[in-house]
Amino acid sequence: MTTGGQFFKRTIHDIPLRGKTVLLRADYNVPLTKSGKVADDYRIRSSVPTVKKLLDYGCKVVIISHLGRPDGKRDMAFTLEPAAERLASLLGHPVRFVDDCIGPKVKMAIKRAPNKSVIVLQNLRFYMGEEANDAVFARQLAADSGASYFVQDGFGVVHRAHASTAAITQYLPSVAGLLLEREYTTITHAMKDPARPLVAVMGGAKVSDKIPVIKAMVPVADTIVVGGAMANTFLAHEGCSMGASKIESGQGAVIEAVYACVANKVGQNQRDEALVLPVDVAVGTSLEPTATKKNVSVSNVGAKEMALDIGEKSVEKMLKIVHEAKTVIWNGTLGYAEVPAFATASAALAKALAENPKEVSIIGGGDTADFAIHWDKKHGGSFTHVSTGGGASLELMSGAKLPGIEALMDAQ
Repeated sequence: MTTGGQFFKRTIHDIPLRGKTVLLRADYNVPLTKSGKVADDYRIRSSVPTVKKLLDYGCKVVIISHLGRPDGKRDMAFTLEPAAERLASLLGHPVRFVDDCIGPKVKMAIKRAPNKSVIVLQNLRFYMGEEANDAVFARQLAADSGASYFVQDGFGVVHRAHASTAAITQYLPSVAGLLLEREYTTITHAMKDPARPLVAVMGGAKVSDKIPVIKAMVPVADTIVVGGAMANTFLAHEGCSMGASKIESGQGAVIEAVYACVANKVGQNQRDEALVLPVDVAVGTSLEPTATKKNVSVSNVGAKEMALDIGEKSVEKMLKIVHEAKTVIWNGTLGYAEVPAFATASAALAKALAENPKEVSIIGGGDTADFAIHWDKKHGGSFTHVSTGGGASLELMSGAKLPGIEALMDAQ
C-alpha cells in the first residue's frame, strides 16, 4: 500500500518474479558490538517484508549490501556475516552466507541453492569498484548472481551513484522493493500533500548540511522549529554570545537567505512565529556521560559554557506547536543526546509524537532515527514512519533526484 499516490517506478508487484533468482540490494550497514554482534537491527528488520514477499513468490533471494568503510580492503571487522545471522533469526528461515560477492565461490553457492533460499553475500565495499560505480564490477555482480532481476530496497544508499545502486541497473531489469517504495511515498506525500498544520522540527549539528531541506521546508511547512547545535549558529547570527558552544562559521549569508524566504512567505512581522528559535538553552561545561546542566536564557550563556540542548521554556513552546500539528517531520536531535542530561528535549518530542497516534510523525534517518528507536519501547513502532536513510531522506525532502531510484524501470 503506498501512502502518497502512485509510485513512479516499477516494484516487485509489477514483474513476473515467480521462481526466479533475484539480486536484492538491502542496506545492512548496521552498528556492531565489540564482540561482532549486531547492535541495532532496525535496518535488517525493515528489509524483512520484501524478503518474505520474494520467498512467497518462490524466488531464490541473493542479498548484497555494504557495511562501514573498509575502503576496498578485505577487513573482516566489516564482514556482513553477523547481519546474515540476524536476518535468519528475524525471518525464521535459513540464510546462507557466502564470504565474497563476486567470483566462482559465489556463482557455485547460488547455483547449488534451491528455490526459496536466502543467500547473503560479503561486503560490497571490499571492492573499490562499488563506490567507484564501476561498470565491470556491476556486470560481474549481475552475472555471478545468476539473477533475472535486480530489486533495489536499500533506501539508505539510493542517494549515491555506486555500482550496486546505479551501474547494476544497466545489466539487469531493475525494480523497487517494498521498503524503498514505502520510504519514497511516505516522505514525498508529507512534503507535497500533508495533513495540516505541518510542523518541521530541524536539529542536528550543521546548518550547511540542512540548508537544502530548510529551504524546501519553508514553502511547505506551517512552522519550522530549530534546535540542536544548528540553533546555536542561528542564535550567534542574531547577536547572542554563545560561549564555548559549537557554532558553524561563515553561515551568515545562508541564514539571511533563509530569513528572506520566510519573510517572503509570511511577512517580516510573522517571521519569528514561522521560524522558531530557542529562547533558552541547557548549558554544561562537559560532554562526559555524567555531565550536569543548568537552564539559562539565550542571552545569558557563560564564556566557558556550551549550549547542549534547548531549554525548558523552548521545549514547552515546541510541544505546544507540535501538539496542534497534524503532521510532524523531525530531522536532527535537539541536543547532544548521547549524554542523558542533554537528551531532554529530544525525549520530550519523541514522547509527544508517540502519545499522539492520530498525528502523522515522520522521523528522518541517521542520528534522529537511532535516538527515536532506542527511546521507543516499540523500537520505532510508536511513530508513523522512521526512515532507514539519513542522507537519502534529507535529499528526498529537499526535492533532489536520487540516482538509485531514477535508474529503476519506470512504472507503466
